[in-house]
Formats: sequence, C-alpha cells, structure tokens
Amino acid sequence: RAEAEVGGGPAPAVAGSVAGSVAGAPAIGEAPAIGESPAAPPPGDRERDAWVVLAGVEGVGPVSFGRLLEAYGSALAVLRLAADPGAARDLVAATSDPDGGSATLTPAAAAAIRAAATHPELALESVRRSGVRVITLADEGYPSRLRLIDLPPPVLFLDGDPASLDRPRAVAIVGTRRPTETGRAIAGRIADGVAALGATVVSGLALGIDGAAHAAAVRAGTPTVAVIGGGHERLYPSAHRVRARAIAAGGGAVLSEFPPDTQPSRGTFPRRNRIISGLADATIVVEAGARSGALTTAAWALEQGRGLHIVPGRLDDPAVAGCLAFLREAGPEARIVSGIPELLEDLGLLTERGRTGMLGAGLQATLTGMERAVATHLAAGRGTVDELVLATGARSATVLGALTSLEIRGLVVEAYGRYRAAGSLAGSGGRASVRVPSVRGRGRPRAA
Repeated sequence: RAEAEVGGGPAPAVAGSVAGSVAGAPAIGEAPAIGESPAAPPPGDRERDAWVVLAGVEGVGPVSFGRLLEAYGSALAVLRLAADPGAARDLVAATSDPDGGSATLTPAAAAAIRAAATHPELALESVRRSGVRVITLADEGYPSRLRLIDLPPPVLFLDGDPASLDRPRAVAIVGTRRPTETGRAIAGRIADGVAALGATVVSGLALGIDGAAHAAAVRAGTPTVAVIGGGHERLYPSAHRVRARAIAAGGGAVLSEFPPDTQPSRGTFPRRNRIISGLADATIVVEAGARSGALTTAAWALEQGRGLHIVPGRLDDPAVAGCLAFLREAGPEARIVSGIPELLEDLGLLTERGRTGMLGAGLQATLTGMERAVATHLAAGRGTVDELVLATGARSATVLGALTSLEIRGLVVEAYGRYRAAGSLAGSGGRASVRVPSVRGRGRPRAA
C-alpha cells in the first residue's frame, strides 16, 4: 500500500524546535533513555530512543522508516545526519524507490525529522511521562504475527503485559459502534467462548461491539488486547478508561503505534485496524453497516492472509448491510458464522472436550457449585426441573433456587415449564448437528 495510507502518525503535541544540534543542543545519543534517569543510557537504549523519535515524526511511515534505516544503518545515524543544515535533500533521496520510483519522504517530513533530531527529548517526554513500554521491530519481543504483515509498525507503545500479544491463539472481534442488543449479545457470547478456550480476544476498545468483546474477555479472566487509534494519554473513547485499566491489570494490553500524546483523528483509526487483524489468527465481524470501519479490518485480514468470519443478518437490516455486502464480494474467502459452536470449530479452538458442552472457564468462575451443575446439564439439553433434579441428585428447592439465580443473571429463560440456556451460557453448549444432503453421484431426476 502507498506510504500515505499507513504513513507516520500525527506529530507529538510537543514538537521540537529547529535549532541545530551542532549549535550546542544535545545529540540524540545524549538523550535520557525511556524510563531511565537523566544519566547517559547504554547504546541500545539510545538507539531505542532514536526509533521512538524518528517513528513519531509526521510523514514518516513504515516504508520511509525502513528505507532510512537501510540507507544509514540505524535510527541514531539518521538523526545525527538530520542535524546538518543541508541534510533534508539527502533524507528525501534515501527514500527513493530503488526501481526508479518517487521518494516516499516529502521535504516537509525531512524538515520535521531535522526538528525532532534537534531536540529529541521533546518527542520522548510523553513516553516517559505516561510510563508506557516501548517495543520496536528490532526487539525479539515484537509480536510474531504482527511482524509477518506487509507494513508492521516500527514502534509499539504498550500498557500491560507484552506476553499477551504473542499467546498461542488470538482472535479479533470487531463491529459497529452502534450495535443492536442482539449484536452486542452475540459479540459477548463469541468472546466468552473464545476466551473460555484460552484464546486472546483482540479488538479496538471502541464503543459497541469492541467494548462487548473486551468486557466478556475481562469477565472470563482471559487476556484481551485493545488496539487504540491514538496515544495512551488521549484515550478514546474516554468512557473506556476504566475498561482499559481493567484490561492491563488482567494480564492483557492496551496497544498503539502512536506516541502517547497523539490525538486520535479520522486518519488514525484505519491505520490501527491493520494492527487488530495483524495480531490475530482470524477476524470476526459481528455487525457492520455499509460504511463501518470494521470492514476495513476485514479487508486487512484477507490481505494479510488471515481467517475472516462474518456474522450475517436479516436482508433488510441496515445494521448488517456491510456484512452482507462483504460476504457477497469476498466470496469463499470469508466464512459465514452459522453458530457459535460451529465458529469455534472453524477457528480450530474446539477440542474434543469442548465439543461435549464444556462451560466457559470464565463463566464457571462466577457460578456457585449448584449453579454450575445446573448450567452444565441445561447446556446438555436437560430442561425440566425433574430432569435437572434427576441429573444433579439435588432437591427440587435447591435446583429451583439455582435456576432463579441463573434466570436473574440472564443465563436461563423459561417457557411453559421448560428452561433453556441463554446469554453466554447458550454459546457454551452443543447443538444438534445438521445433515447437509449431498447431490454428488445422483443423476438427473426422471420425469414422472
């Protein structure tokens, strides 16, 4: 993709002055390392700081960043060169296409690099202040799935546990910011099922489907990763600050490619969508209107060679117009979600134990022993009080008490004396298999 599509993010709010470092300003190598005291840091930390400064310059995207490092050997060398008054032309030339194409770095971006090189401490200030962890593409701890995409961000800023970025299985769940109640419930059930089977839930911390997916993972006690479209100090939406803290405290991570003081904008959210899909083995779209940003994530997933699963909906429902259109355009590359057990099997998460109707680990943790027993038998299809009494060996009053508690929590519904699983409990049980008739080997039907 063109550099402009996923190029450098907005410059930090504290942009550096243009006074030349040769005129007495400290060189980049003398800047304090992130999270360290003002004493001169080790060379490795100085290079890390240089990555942060260079990647944070407006107009420096992954392509320009990579070509500059290839031309000069290190980010420190780029910034030292940029301190020279006549370096802008050389920086632009260094990003020219080897096959004769135009340069990806503009003269304005080259001037911005010179400004940042003059006072690198200004670019590093928000990183130190916010306390976020920095991971660069040169680090062994850089997420392995993300490293494989075409344009991996050179620098990641993280609040939380970096191990959550590289767990064995990860699934992205995305959708509209204005979901229906049904869509919100489906997102929660899918996330509960994914989390119960040990996979990381990845999403974008937006209102709606994203928030429902993160909330279900937090309740399940499974790490979830939130990729934000701005800096950590400019968290959007602000209503999710508490949720972001819960994600980081629960072994997950809040992640961004933008410096902490970057204000989110219309251009930053499409960029973060490639990271959401890039961190996951597969992406699930629950509800998306005709112009939903979740469709951008879906497109990135296919471009990155990752799985894509889309929850369909009613033909005349605007809430799923984007899902239906994408299914029509993508053809067999996008799989239809026909049920949660089927989805978990398509994702390769459903083990033999899971196929027998296992309750989610996070859901189990919230239930009493009797509630857990009743819920297990309900998920297996036993729906009357008599059946549950026989299966659990408990008294009728005890079973009815557990059913009432589950019903209050939205996990059970009753109709005509028979109970059935609902909410996240409905996604944990099995379902009768449907036999799809085969037409192979059959001849044409004969006329009567």
